[in-house]
Amino acid sequence: MIEIELSVDDLTRVRFAISPLQETCHSLWALRDPGDFPLHMRWLRVVRDHLPSLDGELLLALVSERRWLPDFITPRPRSRVPEMAEELAVVRCTDPAVVGRDIETAYRDQRKPTVLCGDPAGLRDRIADALEAYWHLALEPHWRRMRAVLEADILYRAQLLADTGAAALFASLHPNVQWDSGILRLHPMGTHSRVPAGSGLTLCPTLFGRKATAPIGEVPRVDYPARGVATLWEAVAAPPPDALATLIGRPKAALLAALDAPDTTASLARTLGVTPSAVSQHLSVLAACGLVARARAGRTVLYARSELGERLTTRQGSVV
Repeated sequence: MIEIELSVDDLTRVRFAISPLQETCHSLWALRDPGDFPLHMRWLRVVRDHLPSLDGELLLALVSERRWLPDFITPRPRSRVPEMAEELAVVRCTDPAVVGRDIETAYRDQRKPTVLCGDPAGLRDRIADALEAYWHLALEPHWRRMRAVLEADILYRAQLLADTGAAALFASLHPNVQWDSGILRLHPMGTHSRVPAGSGLTLCPTLFGRKATAPIGEVPRVDYPARGVATLWEAVAAPPPDALATLIGRPKAALLAALDAPDTTASLARTLGVTPSAVSQHLSVLAACGLVARARAGRTVLYARSELGERLTTRQGSVV
């Protein structure tokens, strides 16, 4: 069990973050034990076919028998949504002594794979290169859609925090999380206890989590399963001809171009200087064509370009 003692000051510094590196590393759990992740089977079938072109042996070795990951490959996000290159730079700057320590900790009381033996500095660089190549192949093509689901989860949790307070927020993360008298407990997580001492708490939703976890050596962060994972890999229906014909026009093209990040109807209306009802009508058509994906967080709906919409926008970037 991990116990995180949170002061009043810590509670005022609770924040959310989305980490592309964390999602990359957590997805290795699904690659290693695909039977435990049925909601990701469509994605897994495609990725596993490409695994031989990557440093697959090393990637899979990063997950120990108890499913621990070396802490240095999932550093605490420094901003709400850091870039992958930014996070990999942190990994590449890790002290080799920390690299060796974290790998030994992840494989405590277990036999460490040969691929994880050797010079820690060289191993650190090889791991960073392998994660970068894996990200570009397996997750980056789907990142917009993945981020939309994660953003929707954060909207839901933030609304819960605002409406009912921190206790309800913590209770919503996962059944293995308990909040009592200033102590946040995660069961079962081995034996560990730490006082954040005014550093606050970062909450990170993840699409590949089966329960709430905390990095072994960096407790002031909790990674928890995001809502809406079941919608992530839904097939995009073929666009109806009449809806696609309706799409051709400046207002819808401008709206599609404005969705560089997941956004709400009201925010898009402010950006484009039109009424929310007009935006809602155009989004309905774009969604019917399979060009926009939706994710719900309570009463709020986030919209993002689908893979098809992304390709269309890229090919016709000068249309607006």
